Amino acid sequence: MDETGFSGVYTKGNKRRSRLYTRALTEKPLFEEELINERGSCFRFFDCRRSKLAAAVAKGLKGDHIKHGSAVLYLGASHGYTVSFVSDIIGENGIIFALDFAPRVVRDLMIKVAAARSNIAPILADASRPEEYYHAVLAADLIYQDVAQKNQLEIFLKNVKLFLKNNGIAMLALKARSIDVRRDPKRVFSETKIRLETELRVINYMRLEPYELDHGFFVCKKP
Repeated sequence: MDETGFSGVYTKGNKRRSRLYTRALTEKPLFEEELINERGSCFRFFDCRRSKLAAAVAKGLKGDHIKHGSAVLYLGASHGYTVSFVSDIIGENGIIFALDFAPRVVRDLMIKVAAARSNIAPILADASRPEEYYHAVLAADLIYQDVAQKNQLEIFLKNVKLFLKNNGIAMLALKARSIDVRRDPKRVFSETKIRLETELRVINYMRLEPYELDHGFFVCKKP
């Protein structure tokens, strides 16, 4: 198992057919994923076709943006696939506030993922109304957003302003077609970057093809 250059994510295999893994917090698959035991540790297969974070790492994203012991606010947690791998990376001393607005999704997240992980706190709420869950979330070292809504950029900036610590990291997986299905995604991403830079420092940006069509991935830092 080799380092990828992104903290907590490893790779196995040659460059053309490499696969991503995290060191499993518990030796139990949560999504029927492959487990590998190597050098006394258990590793979980992190599928870059199921996770935009994994796709970004597969595309070359590097850095120690997700640290052991971090407090993370995850917007758009869905059923918890990527959440579970972030849980691996931050370890038992970290905490993820995993938010989604769909009751059935949050129920599945609680039963399937959070019940097996002490560092995941599911929240049923609308990410566009952070004032409604302000009391339930700690100041975050990292905010990660994967919300496919027309106003996803506004949601992101509002939560960053309220919850992200100074010098904290914010990651945005932006779906261009959800903002405007008729516009060229390249133009949407360009305008998004300009808007982000009015409040944050954009330290990395990439497209996620071939893993995700019309998605851009932004890594920002709060001054």
